[in-house]
Amino acid sequence: MQQLVFASNNRHKIQEVAAKIDGGIKLLSLDDIGCFDDIAETGLTFSENASVKSNYIYNKYHLNCIGDDSGLEVDALNMEPGVFSARYAGKHGDHEANMDKVLEKLVQSANRKARFRTVISLIWNGAEHFFEGTVEGLIRYERAGARGFGYDPIFQPDGYDITFAEMSLDEKNRVSHRAKAVEKLVAFLKSVEVGRQL
Repeated sequence: MQQLVFASNNRHKIQEVAAKIDGGIKLLSLDDIGCFDDIAETGLTFSENASVKSNYIYNKYHLNCIGDDSGLEVDALNMEPGVFSARYAGKHGDHEANMDKVLEKLVQSANRKARFRTVISLIWNGAEHFFEGTVEGLIRYERAGARGFGYDPIFQPDGYDITFAEMSLDEKNRVSHRAKAVEKLVAFLKSVEVGRQL
């Protein structure tokens, strides 16, 4: 069976991709291959950060692998926070402070348009491929909902009157940026696997 390393130990993300691949290719985490390195995200774009992760693993372990990066882009803030989404307010992973900073910067803005974007870098047999997913929406004036993480309580996707944080996990995963990127990745992997079996 072909193997594919996900340059992550985020079990939720790994399970989501593994479920969509649905056999044929075994998905491994960094822990599974004994990699405990801190891979620095030094890129200035989502594509660059995703590529940094996948190339690091491929160059060190010579295994097919994927890396991903994602974040929030707000039109009125010149696409901030972008690649700095997780540390927008200074401390990595301080979701409340990050949301506060976005809301504060938008307090005088009528333009609330924003999107979540995910980019996946796949290195397969030495060749790199990119898969992108986006979900358009707007930034609410205040938080709503207790589910999800990150900016979910202030992001309302187009076509809905609720935020990501008010959706069930299944509902969010049907429309999310990551789900869209993963679907493109899985379609490519399935085409590769079919071709290998012919």
